Amino acid sequence: MPDPRPSTLLILGASGDLAARLLMPGLGMLLAHEPKRRVQLIGSGVEDLTDAEWKKRVKSSFDSEGAKGPAVTATLKNTKYIKADVTAKADLEGLLAACDNPPALYFALPPAITEKACAQLAKIELPDKTSLALEKPFGTDERSAKRLNTLLLTIVPESRIHRVDHFLGRSTVLNLLGLRFANRLIEPMLSNRDVESIEIVYDEQLALENRARYYDHAGALVDMIQSHLLQVMAVLVMEAPATLRAEDVRDQKQLALRATHLWNDDPSTSRRARYSAGSVAGRKLPAYKNEDGVDPALGTETLAEVVVEVRNMRWAGVPILMRSGKALASHRREIIVTFKAPSHVPPEFKTLKTADRLRICIAPDEMSLELNVNGPGDPYVIDRATLKADFNPGDLPAYGEVLQGILDGDATLSVRGDAAVEGWRIVAPVLKAWKSGTVPLDEYPAGSNGPKSWPTGAAEATPAKR
Repeated sequence: MPDPRPSTLLILGASGDLAARLLMPGLGMLLAHEPKRRVQLIGSGVEDLTDAEWKKRVKSSFDSEGAKGPAVTATLKNTKYIKADVTAKADLEGLLAACDNPPALYFALPPAITEKACAQLAKIELPDKTSLALEKPFGTDERSAKRLNTLLLTIVPESRIHRVDHFLGRSTVLNLLGLRFANRLIEPMLSNRDVESIEIVYDEQLALENRARYYDHAGALVDMIQSHLLQVMAVLVMEAPATLRAEDVRDQKQLALRATHLWNDDPSTSRRARYSAGSVAGRKLPAYKNEDGVDPALGTETLAEVVVEVRNMRWAGVPILMRSGKALASHRREIIVTFKAPSHVPPEFKTLKTADRLRICIAPDEMSLELNVNGPGDPYVIDRATLKADFNPGDLPAYGEVLQGILDGDATLSVRGDAAVEGWRIVAPVLKAWKSGTVPLDEYPAGSNGPKSWPTGAAEATPAKR
């Protein structure tokens, strides 16, 4: 593989939490992993920072992951900070003039500020091969996502727009695709002929963690399901791409999303809840509505479940439950594929009433296949056996992989514009039903598995019977 060309990473909103906690540590690990890579790092924000203060922040972020090596040293030596108002055309022109190489502009900013900055960029002649990187959410609904896409395409072509979804890193995507399409045994089983249901779960023990300014206007549905979990689902259910090039992978993901609809077209099959006071891992938490910065009148959910169906030949009739929530009893990132029961079991066998299941855990990436087999002792008794395997964990953290793709012009991990629109289209009926009060807002104690009236765990959920 040839050495990557020198590039410039221009972080807009560089004095904020995202840059310090995720972006710059990710960059540090990328530079440590690729010692020949040369990246000019420019930070920009509204805060007054001297060069010394900025370099101290960058070094602290790099050190947090133990990033060392010649590429790390070179970037740290030449990095600089420029105070600027990114909604002002003249300030943006000044930032672009400071870039020595084709710049990648990373918008570590609130969506409304990002859109204003893009409106000004559309009036500027940009350096050749400029690329844009944006954090979710991409718009606030289907219409605004389309409007934002139109604006972005007046600045750079789609191939140089990176809508970041760090949840699916390169190793995770390749692990899922490898499991599905490199195994003659597994691939034919993943269809409505053999699959009873699918569940995609992201349960967190973390609570609000001082993110009320964003989260209280988003909630679990928009923050996780509308973006991250729908992307996971698309990779899981899509047809095999001809190649692993960005255009082929994104085409197949988009076809899956276009075929996705709410189960029975009924938003009342969804659920929502928010946490009340409780304790998680020995840490006491107040009720969500009493957290700093929260407006209880908004009725923001901290736990959401949505059931969808992919209406194509492979998956029609299979309920796919997506669930995500905060302040729960355990930390779970997993996909659970539950298979249908055998058509006939000889009556002499004393069988367990448990279906075969394929579990795919994300971060750490591993899988287990749960099967019914003859166990020790009475040969007529069927016991449970689990086959386990670890996937390749990858060499970089999620944001290291994201930045690698952005700087190398590889959009495989980025969300394409039409996919962002489909995400809003899929959840729009749910958002409307929740706003009208059609679906009640339940409560659950922090540190529990969710409301008592809900299934106790994703593996036991039966969305098809809703």
